[in-house]
Amino acid sequence: MSDKMKVIKRFIAGAVCPRCGEMDCIRTFRDEEREYKECVRCDYEDSMRLDGEPDQQMEELETRVNQDKKPEIEPDAQPLLFTSNPGAKRKDH
Repeated sequence: MSDKMKVIKRFIAGAVCPRCGEMDCIRTFRDEEREYKECVRCDYEDSMRLDGEPDQQMEELETRVNQDKKPEIEPDAQPLLFTSNPGAKRKDH
């Protein structure tokens, strides 16, 4: 970033920090290539490219959604059947 360019940091109203959970402590600023977010309480930092291209160093986090693993079902498992309570009497109006 050049010395001539003044960085303006703005707070994001209502934003909650993903690390410390505090509200109204996230501020944002940008340069020619990236937009940055930072927490003033816990030093959390995040950035993203302005052109929308993904970062090369970033890898997708492994979650239950993006895994190829299927849930294991026991082969001898019996389904549960729910029936109405036979001892309960119905009230007729």
